[in-house]
Order: sequence, then C-alpha cells, then structure tokens
Amino acid sequence: MSKIYVLDTNVLLQDPYSIFSFEENEVVIPAVVLEEVDSKKRYMDEIGRNARQVSRLIDSFRGTGKLHEKVPLENGGSLRIELNHRSFQQLQDIFIEKTNDNRILAVAKNLSLEEETKENGRTVILVSKDVLVRVKADAIGLISEDFLSDRVVENDHLYTGFIEVYISQDTLNRFYERGELPVSDVSSSIVYPNQFLIMKDELGSSASALGFVDKSRKKIKKLIFDHDHIWGIKPRNVQQTIAMELLLRKDLPLITLTGKAGTGKTLIALASGLLQTEDYGHYKKLLVARPIVPVGKDIGFLPGEKEEKLRPWMQPIFDNLEYLFNTKKPGELEAILAGMGSIEVEALTYIRGRSIPDQYIIIDEAQNLTKHEVKTILTRVGEGSKIVLMGDPEQIDHPYLDAYNNGLTYVVERFKDQTISGHIKLIKGERSGLAQLAADLL
Repeated sequence: MSKIYVLDTNVLLQDPYSIFSFEENEVVIPAVVLEEVDSKKRYMDEIGRNARQVSRLIDSFRGTGKLHEKVPLENGGSLRIELNHRSFQQLQDIFIEKTNDNRILAVAKNLSLEEETKENGRTVILVSKDVLVRVKADAIGLISEDFLSDRVVENDHLYTGFIEVYISQDTLNRFYERGELPVSDVSSSIVYPNQFLIMKDELGSSASALGFVDKSRKKIKKLIFDHDHIWGIKPRNVQQTIAMELLLRKDLPLITLTGKAGTGKTLIALASGLLQTEDYGHYKKLLVARPIVPVGKDIGFLPGEKEEKLRPWMQPIFDNLEYLFNTKKPGELEAILAGMGSIEVEALTYIRGRSIPDQYIIIDEAQNLTKHEVKTILTRVGEGSKIVLMGDPEQIDHPYLDAYNNGLTYVVERFKDQTISGHIKLIKGERSGLAQLAADLL
C-alpha cells in the first residue's frame, strides 16, 4: 500500500531533488514549507541556491496539473502542495506556540487522522532532518523519519584507505625480498587501487610490512618514498606514514585525509606541499583554503582589508606554518611568506570561476562542504595540480550536513575505486595526550 510522506523544509534545502526519492508514494509539501523556502532564496550560499532550485522545480510541475490537487512525478509517485489541514485543534494543548515547525507537525497529524477514518487509509510519515521535530512527532503519535537518501555510505562503513591482514612469516619474507606480492597471496577481500595493507605475522611476532595495492589491483608493492624527514616532520604512526606516501606521489592528483582533531592532517599536508613546491619545484604555488564556517556564534563583520578579515579564519593554517618555519617573533611569518611569494592562503568564497593549474592545493575543514560545493572546487583544478581534501567528518558545523552526507565523505566514497586518488583515515592523535583524550571522551 502506498504511503504519504510530508516533507520538512530542511529536507528540500538539503536536497532539492528529494521529492523524487519516495518511489510510488505521495509527497506532500505543506504551504508553510514554501514560505520558509521563499525566505531563504535570497541567500548567496548553498542554502539559497537550493531554495531557488526547489522553487524552479516546483514551478515546472505547474504545467502538468494543479499543485494543490496532485501532480504525477516521473518516478511513479505524486506531489501535492497542502493548503488545508493547518488547524491547531489537535496540537494546541501540547504545543501552544504556532511556530513553523509546529504548523508542519499539525499538517502531518491532521492528514494522519484523516487517513485513519478511511477504510484503506494510508500511513502518513513526516520526513525531517531536525531531530527535535522528529521527537515532537513521536510525542504526538506521528511516524517520523530522517531523510537518508542523501547519504553516500551506511553507518560505520566509511572507507579508511587501509586494512590489516595476517599472513605467514614466509610470505612476509617474500615481500621484503621481491618488493611486491600478488594480492591473492595476502588478502581475499575486495581491494581498491592505492589502498594500503598493513601486513602482520599470523603467529604474533613483531614482524610486519606495509604495502599498497597498485593500479591494476593485482599486486601489493613496497612504499615508494623515504619518510624520515619532510621539512622537519617525521611520521609518528603508520597512518601518518601512509599519508606522507600519498601526499608525495605525483601520479595521484586527488588525496583525501580524514581523522580526529590532532591527528596531524594539516601539518603533514603543509609539510608535503612545501617540500614539493619550494624544494622540488613540482608545483608553482601552494594554495591553502578553508570554508568560512564559524564554530559557535559568529563574531560578525571584521574590520580591515581582505587579508585582515581572513586572518582569524585562517589562524589554524598560520599556526602550522609558524611551526614549520620555526618562527619566534611577531610578524616574522608574514615577512617570510611575503618574500617567498609562492604560498597563498585563501577563503573558499573566492574560488568559484578560477582555474588553478600547476598548484598544490590544500582544502582544510572539507567536511563542512556540501556535495555541490566540493564538486565546484574539484572542477577548478587545472592541469598539473594536486588537491588535498581533509577534515573530520565527526566535527561538522554546517546545519544540514552530517558524517555521512557531507562533501568530504562524498568524495572519499565516490573516488575510492579510481586510480588517480588515494585516501587514509588517521587514527591516533599526536597533538598531545590531553588532545587525544579529549577527542576520545568528549
């Protein structure tokens, strides 16, 4: 039996094409949702873009029928704009204030009560990404669900970029002697190009080896680079060693790094970028950018020129650069960067429309990017450039994103079987014992 899905505003603002995700069922959009979408369409960001897309999409259906009655969708379902059922009769004793959320709840509840009076009444389900709306729906006996169709991976199955395998001592010895092994000798699991295997002795000795799957997926090979010293930085664990290997490989133009705060993502990426830009000359410029998304309440407009406005947002980048250049005095880093001229620290706000060839590009805090934004960034990358996307999918400040639908996770999952990309999830925090404990406990 078909169902009725009532959509909250945040579902449409997250994915304008979400109305096609409900198969052969009826999708109902309350009139108050249209009002909320209309209030967002002037925003000059991703939310505003989605609001305008939703408006155009719904307008395109007007030619197929009356929206307040029901119009067919190409997937076999139907769409209706609900103009009635605004009555607060059922909810006025529970939720006194007539907020937009409560008006949406009232629409869904009244539709549900109406269907219950019918002989073959359909199930009414409220779909919202707002946790409290779903809690309220449960409190009034209404079925509610999160919108999960925008997720690129199921819970706890994010690609890590490495696997641990246990093999015989003889196999380990053959790997050291030959520098490679057939994948079939080591693992029966599905492997991806440029995935790393941490090979350990099955009898429990300390013998181990680290290798990566070649682009044919048939062989496991030894690491290419020596990671003893990169701009004064040495890897402290196996995942950091893998990260450096990926960051130094010129044949991999796309690298993604994920991990908790303090795992060394930014420091390792900057050190690798400086080595290849300043020392090797592989790239003309090192471009570092991050999205302007505040943690907590925004501090409002900032005085000064563009560089002065960007400084508070980019301070984490400058902190790492100060460490790498070993600066001690105020203004010393600025003088070094001005003298070099090959390092650019920029906000992602200014990247649209650019073409960026022959550059080493680092995008920090990429978990705060949407799928559309990350596509915009990757399509800016020019010939001869390398781009590094990094962040912590568990620390998201964007109101409509989570660990499973953000732009960074999207890229990791969509590119994991491509030969031109590599990924690693850093596990162990190396900032300090306190930072690691806070990341684990808080």
